[in-house]
Amino acid sequence: MSIRPLYRKLRERCRLYRKINWCKSVYCNFKYFSFAKARKLPVLFYGKVHFGKLKGSISLPDDLRMGMIGFGQPYELVIRSRGIAQIHIEGQIMFKGYVQFGLDYFLHVGSEGKLTMGHMASVASNSKVICHQEITFGDYARLGSEAQVIDTNFHAMRTVTSNTPLPMRGPISIGSYNFISNRVTFLQGTKTPDHCTVASNSLCTKDITSLGQNILVGGIPVKLLREDIDRDWAGEQAMLDKYLKLF
Repeated sequence: MSIRPLYRKLRERCRLYRKINWCKSVYCNFKYFSFAKARKLPVLFYGKVHFGKLKGSISLPDDLRMGMIGFGQPYELVIRSRGIAQIHIEGQIMFKGYVQFGLDYFLHVGSEGKLTMGHMASVASNSKVICHQEITFGDYARLGSEAQVIDTNFHAMRTVTSNTPLPMRGPISIGSYNFISNRVTFLQGTKTPDHCTVASNSLCTKDITSLGQNILVGGIPVKLLREDIDRDWAGEQAMLDKYLKLF
């Protein structure tokens, strides 16, 4: 075997190790997991990140690998960070497999929040996930850059005539094999079917599972744009593995 491929692989690995925030990674792993789990460093932070409260719980699958969960993971065309990533955990987070967050993410899980992320789910750069009740990402639910998933309106709202309070929170469920383009917003009450593509700059506010699978939706709010369409998940499997499973 030629020495050149080995050299390139070693050089790439060294570059990756230099991007890891070892202090924050070690601290988080040993805070949340037993020694046997923590020593494998299943959760890695890359670059600068601000820790808010780190309480609540984080659960992982039994078959642990180093770097299964990557915060600030360098997997996109965007390679320069502004160093504004933030993470705040008071509720529950359940990771069901490999999961990645891109650069400059914002993650906030409130004390009553429950966030579940399926295998190969991802949140791209400059995106926000704010969970105060329940947010679920299916397997291969992949969120584009500058997207946001927010299950609360933060402030109490009411009807003026009858003074009836309106729901402040509502669950969000993003189906498996969802391809979400950039700048998409998911608000409380959203539920998408499996094998759904959401166009850029769309607003999702309701349950659209009745539209079926293999669909393209978009608009403000979203509506059906096309049927019989899906991302070539099988054809891109090797690429997805390469950019997600770094170790």
